[in-house]
Amino acid sequence: MQSALRLARHRAPIRRCLATAVSPSHVVGGSYSTSTTATTATKPKAAAIPLSNIEAIWTKLSDEEKDGVRAELEKLNEKSWKDLTMDEKKASYYVSFGPHGGRTPASKPGDGLKVFGGVLATLSFSVVLFFAIRATAPEAPRTINKEWQEASNQRALDQKMNPLLVRISSENYKARAS
Repeated sequence: MQSALRLARHRAPIRRCLATAVSPSHVVGGSYSTSTTATTATKPKAAAIPLSNIEAIWTKLSDEEKDGVRAELEKLNEKSWKDLTMDEKKASYYVSFGPHGGRTPASKPGDGLKVFGGVLATLSFSVVLFFAIRATAPEAPRTINKEWQEASNQRALDQKMNPLLVRISSENYKARAS
């Protein structure tokens, strides 16, 4: 067990993305090293993106700009939550839990009405098709009527057909009204 843990510890740094974390980060300490500090330090700083209305501009931002906003919010979240402005709190919440990426809603507003209309149209078409088929179908066979069934029952009684399986041979049998 401990050898498995030792092997797992010597793997490449693990990236974790929690819902509460603003950006992916590497595990620090032990045998892990932070390899992203050298790459982020060489990147040129992008223009500051206003956090006041991040919901409106988030989808228009490039990946690098989104990473910059996440890093900025991560630094802001290190402070006390009470020290943050309302815009910073809203931006942090939106970036962490907002309806973007995997949390984008699958349906748009008004899709329920379209689905209801489609179901209603399909049911209407089915009812019309049912009655059209019934209208054009030939009449029922002559063997499907009450007189024919009574005659069949009487013939079975006269011939004493299979008294174990046929109920008509039992005493006090009355035919069902069909």
